Amino acid sequence: MDMTPKEIVSYLDKYVIGQKNAKKTIALALRTRYRRMQLDTEMQQEIKPKNILMIGSTGVGKTEISRRLAKMMKVPFIKVEASKYTEVGFVGRDVESMIRDLVVNAISIVKAEKEEANREKIENYIINRITDKLVPPLPTGASESKKDDYQRLLEAMEKRVESGEMDDKIIEIDIEKSTAVEFNDTNLPPEMAKVQESFSKVFSTLSKEDNKREVTVKDAKILLRQEASAKLLDMTSITAEALRRAENGGIIFLDEIDKIALSEKSNGRNDPSKEGVQRDLLPIVEGSSVATKYGTINTDHILFIAAGAFHVSKPSDLIPELQGRFPLRVELESLTEETLYAILTQTENSLLKQYEALLGVEGMKLVFDDEAVKTIAKLAHRANETAEDIGARRLHTVLERILEDISFDADEYKGKEFVVTKELVHEKLDEVVEDDDLSRYIL
Repeated sequence: MDMTPKEIVSYLDKYVIGQKNAKKTIALALRTRYRRMQLDTEMQQEIKPKNILMIGSTGVGKTEISRRLAKMMKVPFIKVEASKYTEVGFVGRDVESMIRDLVVNAISIVKAEKEEANREKIENYIINRITDKLVPPLPTGASESKKDDYQRLLEAMEKRVESGEMDDKIIEIDIEKSTAVEFNDTNLPPEMAKVQESFSKVFSTLSKEDNKREVTVKDAKILLRQEASAKLLDMTSITAEALRRAENGGIIFLDEIDKIALSEKSNGRNDPSKEGVQRDLLPIVEGSSVATKYGTINTDHILFIAAGAFHVSKPSDLIPELQGRFPLRVELESLTEETLYAILTQTENSLLKQYEALLGVEGMKLVFDDEAVKTIAKLAHRANETAEDIGARRLHTVLERILEDISFDADEYKGKEFVVTKELVHEKLDEVVEDDDLSRYIL
């Protein structure tokens, strides 16, 4: 997490074009969290995260900014839609389930790190288990020379298993039941989740069915990995570390927050009570203790990034208490023709590079002429203006329209180069973009 705001913005520039204000605001929020962790404990408790409200149309980069940040910082991160939560008393997901989701995500991150740190031990465990199945045990009372020969045979077999030479060989392995099932239904209250888990353990103990399986060595390596992790990793310390990380470094991206705002046009009709969902969210965003099956987590220092288009409603339509919990507001700009061109040409693994790689699998070389790319950006921008503005997502539909026939007949271009020209783009898109009705249905 030790990255300066400039370094964070520089990283984001590779994946998200423009939106400098949003990048700067989020980079500062993350750096503030790092600064807080360097202070003494008493001061740490006093400093609350500055939650962020991002306002902008769909497809302008709100989710992408948050997703890339979490990936870069390797912090617990979840994206949830505010519209899927319901007020207590109605059927649906309760707002506390987002915190339980965050804890599950944190455990996955910490467990993956521990597995990487203990990779050699885990690999040795798997190789030894498989080798024991491939080489029959030495009979008791064998001579010293036989024991030496057996040891050399074991070592040779271990190398063959490790290299993948024995991957197609069928072996019979025992899969331990304790590692077979794990329940992570975060919508269940923690007490119910523990009861469900207890029943699972009881039934697996009572079950007398044979747990032997005949599988290839390749599949056995996958099946035994979970067993090796369970035996070699300390889940208690992993859970404790995950809870600590979720509390101090977790990020929850709360999308579609405008859908739970009560606009003037709604005439107070709730479906079910939008205001009720806001009031349920309030204690979690303010800071409260939430019980999970892994332990209790405090939400005081979790960073909440809320986002919404706010076409029908506006941020002031949220209840005042919730508004006050998102002190940092940033408005994202709509995408211009130039921005769409930059998205296609300057981002890491852009859509154009993705299509070139996908059709490269068929043995053809796909090339986009620069004038064609400019025309794609121009027509995508025009479609956003005439139909609903869906931002950069319009590029997906436009490119699919252009490349549909080429992709279908890709086998005919094996070993050849196909250049997407300005004329081809006009041929495929002009009629659709100019006709409002067609544009709404097709693009």
